[in-house]
Amino acid sequence: MKAPDFDYERPQGLAEALSLLARHGEDAAIIAGGQSLLPLLNFRMAAPELLIDIGRLDELKQITEQDGHIEIGGLVRHCDLAASPLIARILPLLPQAIGHIAHPAVRHRGTIGGSLAMADPAAELAACCLALDGQFLLASERGQRWVGAEDFFHGVYETALASDEMLTAIGLPKPGPDSVCIFKEIARRQGDFAMAGLALVTDVKNGPRIALLGVSDRPMLARQTMAYLKEAPLDDLRIEAAAELIGEEVDPPEDPAYPPAYRRHLVQVLLRQALTELLQ
Repeated sequence: MKAPDFDYERPQGLAEALSLLARHGEDAAIIAGGQSLLPLLNFRMAAPELLIDIGRLDELKQITEQDGHIEIGGLVRHCDLAASPLIARILPLLPQAIGHIAHPAVRHRGTIGGSLAMADPAAELAACCLALDGQFLLASERGQRWVGAEDFFHGVYETALASDEMLTAIGLPKPGPDSVCIFKEIARRQGDFAMAGLALVTDVKNGPRIALLGVSDRPMLARQTMAYLKEAPLDDLRIEAAAELIGEEVDPPEDPAYPPAYRRHLVQVLLRQALTELLQ
């Protein structure tokens, strides 16, 4: 199929892009890498009157180190994150996860802002941002506001973005010097959507933050399991108890291909693997 007819604008700066969004609102769609939007257009699952191409907004393509956090522009591509020495040194969870995202062609076009704004429940970077307690900068002509990762995702393909807003940056706190991060997922084949996945960040002071993907209508924190793991040092018995607890905590949606009980089992397997790595 072919995409429906639409008008096209390619703004040269962020202010121009936000002005277009303010004027057209829900009748407009933003395109960056296009890895999610183009299939929707071609299948006529999306039919915007105006397509706003933000590919020339170089101010959104930067990765910078700020006091206490790393700021990533919304147009930074997956491959740029994976290749960044700064990200590898301070936020190694992201390169771990990026290797699981689709295929090289997608990683060379897709952007972190586009992935997060799409709000696919199986998206790797969304779970990573949640595990890292990230903040998202949403901009419009009305101003800017920071929204926490946990408050940003509202459901399948639903976010806190208003129709005139754009996700322009992601702020991720720097983990402590003793922090450890682990990313794991299970898919039928490399590049397929994850049946279940897990992003874990832990340090001595704060204990673990465990974000799950593919088992809810949005990335979710395994809060009960996190609280249990903070109570005492890790050993084999606590690993098994935590796996049982996380199985009770998740409630995967019905899916004829992957029944809830199966996805629940996969989460338990992934947690056992991750916690066993922490013991080694």
